[in-house]
Amino acid sequence: MSDNDSQAQAEWQRKLQLYPSLKKFEEQGDDFVESHDGREERLLAFIKAHPSFSSMQGNPSLILKAMDEYAYQQDFLINIGEGKGRILSDLIAKQKPKVLVELGGYVGYSAIHFAGQMLKAANNPSEVHLWSLEFDANFAAIASELIALAGLKDIVTVVVGSADETLRKLKSERKLSSIDFFFLDHVEDLYEQDFKVAMDELKLLGPGAVVVADNVVRPGAPKYREHVRSRSDVKSEGVKGLIMPGELEVGPVISSGRSTLMFAGRARSHVCLVKAQGFYRIAPLREEPRCDQNRDRIAKTESVGMA
Repeated sequence: MSDNDSQAQAEWQRKLQLYPSLKKFEEQGDDFVESHDGREERLLAFIKAHPSFSSMQGNPSLILKAMDEYAYQQDFLINIGEGKGRILSDLIAKQKPKVLVELGGYVGYSAIHFAGQMLKAANNPSEVHLWSLEFDANFAAIASELIALAGLKDIVTVVVGSADETLRKLKSERKLSSIDFFFLDHVEDLYEQDFKVAMDELKLLGPGAVVVADNVVRPGAPKYREHVRSRSDVKSEGVKGLIMPGELEVGPVISSGRSTLMFAGRARSHVCLVKAQGFYRIAPLREEPRCDQNRDRIAKTESVGMA
Protein backbone atom coordinates (compact mmCIF):
# COMPACT_ATOMS: atom_id res chain seq x y z
CA MET A 1 0.00 0.00 0.00
CA SER A 2 1.39 3.39 -1.00
CA ASP A 3 1.80 6.30 1.40
CA ASN A 4 -1.15 8.04 -0.26
CA ASP A 5 -3.33 4.96 0.21
CA SER A 6 -2.28 4.68 3.85
CA GLN A 7 -3.08 8.33 4.45
CA ALA A 8 -6.45 7.91 2.76
CA GLN A 9 -7.28 4.88 4.89
CA ALA A 10 -6.25 6.75 8.04
CA GLU A 11 -8.42 9.71 7.06
CA TRP A 12 -11.38 7.43 6.40
CA GLN A 13 -10.97 5.81 9.82
CA ARG A 14 -10.93 9.28 11.37
CA LYS A 15 -14.18 10.13 9.61
CA LEU A 16 -15.77 6.89 10.80
CA GLN A 17 -14.94 7.83 14.37
CA LEU A 18 -16.51 11.27 13.96
CA TYR A 19 -19.45 10.13 11.83
CA PRO A 20 -20.48 6.54 12.65
CA SER A 21 -23.37 6.70 10.16
CA LEU A 22 -20.79 6.46 7.37
CA LYS A 23 -20.11 2.86 8.36
CA LYS A 24 -23.21 1.90 6.38
CA PHE A 25 -21.39 2.95 3.21
CA GLU A 26 -18.85 0.22 3.94
CA GLU A 27 -21.36 -2.37 5.12
CA GLN A 28 -23.90 -1.95 2.32
CA GLY A 29 -21.70 -0.92 -0.58
CA ASP A 30 -23.67 -0.67 -3.81
CA ASP A 31 -26.88 -1.45 -1.91
CA PHE A 32 -26.62 1.73 0.12
CA VAL A 33 -29.59 4.08 -0.23
CA GLU A 34 -29.82 7.68 0.91
CA SER A 35 -33.54 8.00 1.65
CA HIS A 36 -36.99 6.40 1.53
CA ASP A 37 -36.06 3.47 3.77
CA GLY A 38 -37.68 4.63 7.01
CA ARG A 39 -34.82 6.83 8.20
CA GLU A 40 -36.98 9.93 7.94
CA GLU A 41 -39.54 8.47 10.35
CA ARG A 42 -36.70 7.32 12.61
CA LEU A 43 -35.35 10.88 12.60
CA LEU A 44 -38.66 12.21 13.90
CA ALA A 45 -38.78 9.53 16.60
CA PHE A 46 -35.16 10.31 17.53
CA ILE A 47 -35.96 13.99 18.00
CA LYS A 48 -39.10 13.32 20.06
CA ALA A 49 -37.12 10.99 22.34
CA HIS A 50 -34.12 13.33 22.57
CA PRO A 51 -33.11 14.43 26.11
CA SER A 52 -33.23 18.04 24.93
CA PHE A 53 -36.63 17.78 23.27
CA SER A 54 -38.38 20.17 25.65
CA SER A 55 -35.72 22.79 24.97
CA MET A 56 -36.12 22.43 21.21
CA GLN A 57 -39.58 23.95 21.13
CA GLY A 58 -39.28 27.35 19.50
CA ASN A 59 -35.52 26.91 19.07
CA PRO A 60 -34.57 26.28 15.41
CA SER A 61 -30.85 25.95 16.10
CA LEU A 62 -31.37 23.13 18.63
CA ILE A 63 -33.57 21.24 16.17
CA LEU A 64 -30.97 21.56 13.43
CA LYS A 65 -28.31 20.39 15.88
CA ALA A 66 -30.38 17.31 16.71
CA MET A 67 -30.95 16.59 13.01
CA ASP A 68 -27.21 16.82 12.40
CA GLU A 69 -26.61 14.55 15.39
CA TYR A 70 -28.92 11.92 13.92
CA ALA A 71 -27.26 12.23 10.50
CA TYR A 72 -23.79 11.86 12.02
CA GLN A 73 -24.56 9.05 14.45
CA GLN A 74 -27.46 7.06 12.95
CA ASP A 75 -28.35 7.53 9.27
CA PHE A 76 -27.08 9.77 6.51
CA LEU A 77 -29.69 12.41 5.58
CA ILE A 78 -29.88 14.30 2.30
CA ASN A 79 -29.99 17.67 4.06
CA ILE A 80 -27.82 20.63 3.13
CA GLY A 81 -25.94 20.11 6.41
CA GLU A 82 -24.06 22.62 8.51
CA GLY A 83 -21.25 23.22 5.99
CA LYS A 84 -23.43 24.41 3.12
CA GLY A 85 -25.75 25.97 5.67
CA ARG A 86 -23.06 28.44 6.69
CA ILE A 87 -22.49 29.49 3.08
CA LEU A 88 -26.20 30.01 2.51
CA SER A 89 -26.52 31.91 5.78
CA ASP A 90 -23.98 34.43 4.49
CA LEU A 91 -25.92 34.77 1.26
CA ILE A 92 -29.24 35.30 3.04
CA ALA A 93 -27.65 37.87 5.35
CA LYS A 94 -26.47 39.85 2.30
CA GLN A 95 -29.61 39.46 0.23
CA LYS A 96 -32.17 39.90 3.06
CA PRO A 97 -34.91 38.07 1.11
CA LYS A 98 -38.52 38.62 2.05
CA VAL A 99 -39.78 35.71 -0.05
CA LEU A 100 -37.82 32.45 -0.36
CA VAL A 101 -38.99 29.42 -2.33
CA GLU A 102 -37.25 26.05 -2.07
CA LEU A 103 -37.89 23.12 -4.39
CA GLY A 104 -37.30 19.89 -2.51
CA GLY A 105 -38.03 20.53 1.16
CA TYR A 106 -37.30 16.93 2.26
CA VAL A 107 -37.72 16.77 6.08
CA GLY A 108 -37.50 20.49 6.76
CA TYR A 109 -33.82 21.06 7.59
CA SER A 110 -33.24 23.75 4.97
CA ALA A 111 -36.62 25.42 5.61
CA ILE A 112 -35.87 25.69 9.34
CA HIS A 113 -32.36 26.95 8.65
CA PHE A 114 -33.41 29.47 6.00
CA ALA A 115 -36.39 30.79 7.95
CA GLY A 116 -34.27 31.37 11.03
CA GLN A 117 -31.67 33.25 9.00
CA MET A 118 -34.34 35.27 7.17
CA LEU A 119 -35.80 36.44 10.47
CA LYS A 120 -32.36 37.51 11.69
CA ALA A 121 -31.68 39.46 8.49
CA ALA A 122 -35.11 41.03 8.07
CA ASN A 123 -35.81 44.67 8.82
CA ASN A 124 -39.47 43.74 9.27
CA PRO A 125 -39.91 40.06 10.26
CA SER A 126 -43.65 40.21 9.54
CA GLU A 127 -42.86 40.54 5.81
CA VAL A 128 -40.82 37.32 5.67
CA HIS A 129 -42.25 34.13 4.18
CA LEU A 130 -40.79 30.84 2.96
CA TRP A 131 -42.52 28.38 0.64
CA SER A 132 -41.20 24.82 0.90
CA LEU A 133 -42.31 22.65 -2.04
CA GLU A 134 -42.02 18.88 -1.54
CA PHE A 135 -43.32 16.12 -3.82
CA ASP A 136 -43.40 13.38 -1.16
CA ALA A 137 -46.39 13.80 1.18
CA ASN A 138 -44.75 11.76 3.95
CA PHE A 139 -41.61 13.92 3.93
CA ALA A 140 -43.77 17.04 3.86
CA ALA A 141 -45.67 15.86 6.95
CA ILE A 142 -42.42 15.27 8.85
CA ALA A 143 -41.10 18.66 7.74
CA SER A 144 -44.30 20.39 8.84
CA GLU A 145 -44.08 18.82 12.29
CA LEU A 146 -40.46 19.87 12.77
CA ILE A 147 -41.12 23.37 11.42
CA ALA A 148 -43.98 23.75 13.90
CA LEU A 149 -41.72 22.49 16.70
CA ALA A 150 -39.23 25.18 15.73
CA GLY A 151 -41.93 27.82 16.12
CA LEU A 152 -41.79 28.75 12.43
CA LYS A 153 -45.16 27.55 11.12
CA ASP A 154 -46.42 31.12 10.71
CA ILE A 155 -43.70 32.04 8.21
CA VAL A 156 -43.09 28.66 6.52
CA THR A 157 -45.69 27.03 4.30
CA VAL A 158 -45.08 23.45 3.15
CA VAL A 159 -46.85 22.55 -0.10
CA VAL A 160 -47.12 19.01 -1.48
CA GLY A 161 -46.93 18.46 -5.22
CA SER A 162 -44.73 18.81 -8.28
CA ALA A 163 -42.66 21.99 -8.30
CA ASP A 164 -43.80 23.37 -11.65
CA GLU A 165 -47.51 22.89 -11.03
CA THR A 166 -47.25 24.22 -7.49
CA LEU A 167 -45.50 27.37 -8.71
CA ARG A 168 -48.22 27.90 -11.32
CA LYS A 169 -50.94 27.38 -8.72
CA LEU A 170 -49.39 29.76 -6.20
CA LYS A 171 -49.04 32.42 -8.90
CA SER A 172 -52.61 31.96 -10.20
CA GLU A 173 -54.00 32.14 -6.65
CA ARG A 174 -52.00 35.33 -6.10
CA LYS A 175 -50.20 33.84 -3.13
CA LEU A 176 -46.85 34.28 -4.85
CA SER A 177 -46.03 37.24 -7.08
CA SER A 178 -42.24 37.36 -6.84
CA ILE A 179 -39.32 35.39 -5.42
CA ASP A 180 -36.24 36.99 -3.87
CA PHE A 181 -34.34 33.74 -3.18
CA PHE A 182 -34.94 30.54 -5.17
CA PHE A 183 -33.33 27.31 -3.92
CA LEU A 184 -33.25 24.26 -6.20
CA ASP A 185 -32.61 21.04 -4.32
CA HIS A 186 -35.10 18.48 -5.66
CA VAL A 187 -34.50 16.41 -8.81
CA GLU A 188 -31.45 17.60 -10.72
CA ASP A 189 -32.99 16.68 -14.09
CA LEU A 190 -35.83 19.12 -13.35
CA TYR A 191 -33.65 22.11 -12.44
CA GLU A 192 -33.64 23.62 -15.93
CA GLN A 193 -37.37 23.07 -16.47
CA ASP A 194 -38.41 24.56 -13.13
CA PHE A 195 -35.99 27.47 -13.38
CA LYS A 196 -37.56 28.35 -16.75
CA VAL A 197 -41.06 28.08 -15.25
CA ALA A 198 -40.17 30.55 -12.49
CA MET A 199 -38.00 32.86 -14.59
CA ASP A 200 -39.56 32.92 -18.05
CA GLU A 201 -43.11 31.60 -17.83
CA LEU A 202 -44.28 33.04 -14.51
CA LYS A 203 -41.87 36.00 -14.27
CA LEU A 204 -41.36 35.33 -10.57
CA LEU A 205 -37.64 36.14 -10.59
CA GLY A 206 -37.16 39.86 -10.94
CA PRO A 207 -34.07 42.07 -10.91
CA GLY A 208 -31.68 41.17 -8.10
CA ALA A 209 -33.23 37.78 -7.32
CA VAL A 210 -30.84 35.03 -6.27
CA VAL A 211 -31.12 31.45 -7.54
CA VAL A 212 -29.11 28.74 -5.78
CA ALA A 213 -28.93 25.23 -7.24
CA ASP A 214 -27.38 22.49 -5.12
CA ASN A 215 -25.62 19.31 -6.32
CA VAL A 216 -25.11 20.47 -9.89
CA VAL A 217 -21.94 18.39 -10.27
CA ARG A 218 -22.76 15.48 -7.98
CA PRO A 219 -25.22 13.93 -8.80
CA GLY A 220 -25.12 16.60 -11.51
CA ALA A 221 -27.34 18.96 -13.49
CA PRO A 222 -25.43 19.56 -16.75
CA LYS A 223 -28.41 20.90 -18.71
CA TYR A 224 -29.15 23.43 -16.01
CA ARG A 225 -25.52 24.54 -15.82
CA GLU A 226 -25.33 24.95 -19.56
CA HIS A 227 -28.59 26.88 -19.66
CA VAL A 228 -27.81 29.43 -16.95
CA ARG A 229 -24.31 29.97 -18.29
CA SER A 230 -25.76 30.77 -21.72
CA ARG A 231 -28.16 33.47 -20.46
CA SER A 232 -27.24 37.13 -20.64
CA ASP A 233 -29.72 38.11 -17.91
CA VAL A 234 -28.10 36.11 -15.10
CA LYS A 235 -24.64 35.88 -13.61
CA SER A 236 -23.60 32.31 -12.76
CA GLU A 237 -21.00 31.49 -10.11
CA GLY A 238 -19.74 28.37 -8.36
CA VAL A 239 -19.58 28.00 -4.58
CA LYS A 240 -17.58 25.50 -2.53
CA GLY A 241 -19.24 23.23 -0.01
CA LEU A 242 -18.77 19.92 1.76
CA ILE A 243 -21.02 16.89 1.79
CA MET A 244 -22.01 16.21 5.39
CA PRO A 245 -21.67 14.08 7.38
CA GLY A 246 -18.12 13.28 6.49
CA GLU A 247 -16.56 16.55 5.31
CA LEU A 248 -16.30 14.69 2.02
CA GLU A 249 -14.02 16.21 -0.61
CA VAL A 250 -12.61 14.99 -3.90
CA GLY A 251 -10.12 12.35 -2.91
CA PRO A 252 -8.72 8.89 -3.54
CA VAL A 253 -10.68 5.72 -4.10
CA ILE A 254 -10.70 3.53 -1.01
CA SER A 255 -11.53 -0.15 -1.31
CA SER A 256 -13.58 -1.69 1.47
CA GLY A 257 -15.08 -5.11 1.99
CA ARG A 258 -17.93 -5.19 -0.52
CA SER A 259 -17.24 -2.41 -2.96
CA THR A 260 -15.01 0.47 -3.92
CA LEU A 261 -16.03 3.79 -2.43
CA MET A 262 -15.28 7.02 -4.24
CA PHE A 263 -15.40 9.95 -1.89
CA ALA A 264 -16.70 12.53 -4.32
CA GLY A 265 -17.20 15.85 -2.67
CA ARG A 266 -17.10 19.42 -3.85
CA ALA A 267 -20.11 18.87 -6.09
CA ARG A 268 -20.54 22.33 -7.47
CA SER A 269 -23.49 24.53 -6.63
CA HIS A 270 -24.52 27.49 -8.74
CA VAL A 271 -25.67 30.87 -7.64
CA CYS A 272 -27.45 32.83 -10.36
CA LEU A 273 -27.97 36.54 -9.97
CA VAL A 274 -30.61 38.27 -12.04
CA LYS A 275 -29.40 41.44 -13.72
CA ALA A 276 -30.68 44.65 -12.15
CA GLN A 277 -30.25 48.04 -13.85
CA GLY A 278 -27.12 47.13 -15.75
CA PHE A 279 -25.23 45.29 -13.03
CA TYR A 280 -25.53 42.29 -10.73
CA ARG A 281 -26.58 43.22 -7.23
CA ILE A 282 -24.95 40.58 -5.05
CA ALA A 283 -22.03 38.14 -5.16
CA PRO A 284 -22.38 34.59 -3.79
CA LEU A 285 -18.97 34.04 -2.22
CA ARG A 286 -17.60 35.11 1.13
CA GLU A 287 -15.17 37.46 -0.64
CA GLU A 288 -16.57 40.94 -1.23
CA PRO A 289 -17.21 41.48 -4.97
CA ARG A 290 -15.98 44.31 -7.13
CA CYS A 291 -19.04 45.49 -9.01
CA ASP A 292 -18.08 46.77 -12.46
CA GLN A 293 -21.15 48.62 -13.67
CA ASN A 294 -19.59 49.54 -17.00
CA ARG A 295 -18.97 45.97 -18.10
CA ASP A 296 -22.08 44.45 -16.45
CA ARG A 297 -20.26 41.84 -14.43
CA ILE A 298 -19.06 40.92 -10.96
CA ALA A 299 -15.33 40.32 -10.58
CA LYS A 300 -13.93 38.06 -7.87
CA THR A 301 -10.55 36.59 -7.14
CA GLU A 302 -11.29 33.00 -8.18
CA SER A 303 -13.97 30.76 -9.61
CA VAL A 304 -14.56 27.66 -7.49
CA GLY A 305 -16.82 24.62 -7.23
CA MET A 306 -18.92 23.19 -4.40
CA ALA A 307 -19.65 19.71 -3.11
